[in-house]
Amino acid sequence: MNKRSVHLGPREIQLIYTLEKQNLMIFNIADVKSILKTSDASVKNVIYRLKDKHRVIEIERGKYLLAPAKSGVEGYWSEHTFKILNKLIDAYYVSYWTALHYWGMTEQIPRTIYVVTTKIKKDIEFFGEKIQFVTVVPKKFYGYTTEKIDDDYFTIATREKTIIDCLDRPAYCGGVAELFKGLCTTRDQINFDDLMNATEKFNASSVQRRLGYLLEKSDLLRGDEYKKLKGNFKGFRWLDPSANKKILHYDHNWGLKVNISEENLFDWRIH
Repeated sequence: MNKRSVHLGPREIQLIYTLEKQNLMIFNIADVKSILKTSDASVKNVIYRLKDKHRVIEIERGKYLLAPAKSGVEGYWSEHTFKILNKLIDAYYVSYWTALHYWGMTEQIPRTIYVVTTKIKKDIEFFGEKIQFVTVVPKKFYGYTTEKIDDDYFTIATREKTIIDCLDRPAYCGGVAELFKGLCTTRDQINFDDLMNATEKFNASSVQRRLGYLLEKSDLLRGDEYKKLKGNFKGFRWLDPSANKKILHYDHNWGLKVNISEENLFDWRIH
């Protein structure tokens, strides 16, 4: 069996050295052309050879991740997905199931990194993980904070906004029952004033209804919160639009078609 060559040519060494020196761990073709000062064809050839030697990993078309010197002779390397997000898109924040897991609201490890943005962007596969970009209208793009991994920063929804986002699109968090579990088990870490403010700003009847219902079932609904969430609801919405559309009963207080049983909601208590 032939061993893959790891020998680097002069231009490959020049590119890797310069990228590391400039701390350009994620770069594009324009960066390479600026460093090597050569033709487009030559630039593409250098990148192709470095990809074949596992020194460069293509993240998306025209964007690459450098495997630094510390990755060793064979050049195998990986990065935490959160560390590359701000190189892929200007304005974003991590949310839904990914944020639930980050904040300790679920022990389930999602296989998809959910990223909220106001732009339309194609999903990406990165080291076996799917980065899914969820496009929202600008008025829903708020409620995030900055966190740190090693020396890199990334943007993620606050605990409170994570709850609101998940109530808006339960399919992206494993369903309402998964969110309910996180709501109950991390209740001491949730700022309920911030949660109410985030809900009011989101201004979506379906979110208000689902939140009111879940807070009531978890004995977390206080009088002031009830007044803020309760409205003159018209018609009915699904409690969980991502679950089986079988109506178990109608909740007239919150205007919901309940399709998740209480046994299902509290199933986590007996496991």
